[in-house]
Amino acid sequence: MSGDDVRLRVKQVGGVVLNMIIFAALLFIPAGTVSWPRAWVFLAVVLVAAALSIAAIPEDLLDERFGAPLQPGQPLADKVVLVAFIVSFFGTMVAIPLDVFRFHWLPSPGPIVSSIGLVLFAAGWWLLASAMVANSFAAPVVKLQTERRQRVVDNGPYRVVRHPMYSGVIPLVIGAALWLGSYAAAIIGLLPIALIVIRILIEERFLRRELSGYDEYARHTRFRLIPYVW
Repeated sequence: MSGDDVRLRVKQVGGVVLNMIIFAALLFIPAGTVSWPRAWVFLAVVLVAAALSIAAIPEDLLDERFGAPLQPGQPLADKVVLVAFIVSFFGTMVAIPLDVFRFHWLPSPGPIVSSIGLVLFAAGWWLLASAMVANSFAAPVVKLQTERRQRVVDNGPYRVVRHPMYSGVIPLVIGAALWLGSYAAAIIGLLPIALIVIRILIEERFLRRELSGYDEYARHTRFRLIPYVW
């Protein structure tokens, strides 16, 4: 195995470990216990999903995904909305154990609804991964990647909606809350979803101005987030 291969494997393993640490911390620390079977099942799904998706992402995109959330060339509005999204997403995850173990804001979903939630979470992750595999320019920030010769991508899930990564966040957030037992967190999860809508408007204004061919792509791919809705 060459040195480049070793570096790639280290990045891939590091990405998987980072996902596990973040989700475990967001769930178990507020819960005050690790005796939570559904959380362990959830982390097992995260482990498999993260390993498969990170292995399929090109190395240059993996480097972009590991980049800082605030970068040069990123519009100020995107910096503000992205920080707000990260905080609200983490807040939604933290709200799950707070509701389940401490405050009991709403009754817990039944086993059927919870199971549907796990399927939604997995489906959302799959859609996110599919978008990143199709689009090697799917950086975490809004910017024009001139050094990578960014172009419009219209294959894979981008044939259906213009922002399939954001589409995947919706079932991922709601599904996680339902599987882990919190209707309240599913409602709180509407906040990061609303921020996604705002970010799409910011991103599209930027892409229409800066990325050649985006206007034409937007004309023949009508829907931004949800087919036949918006």
